[in-house]
Amino acid sequence: MQTFVDDGPLPDWDASEDEIDRRDQQLRAIAKPVTRDEAQALVSCFGPDDCYGMAWTLLHLIETGPNPVLTSKPASGANEWHQRLYDRAVFGGLIP
Repeated sequence: MQTFVDDGPLPDWDASEDEIDRRDQQLRAIAKPVTRDEAQALVSCFGPDDCYGMAWTLLHLIETGPNPVLTSKPASGANEWHQRLYDRAVFGGLIP
């Protein structure tokens, strides 16, 4: 898990196939469920787009941990994936 986090946000659609494959392998190797600390660290790994669906995999992985991870509404212009995590917690009744 730490290697994935240390490598930073997911790349965008312009990344090489090797980079996409490497990050996908790292992401899929993370054991579920994640802890609260792991979920918090993983939130920083969303990139600028969905990275060929990997952002959805990351979102679902984060949601295997104690929820909600984000308890306050993200600022205007925040990463769309942070907004999605927050909205899903609201719609799921985890946040009033």
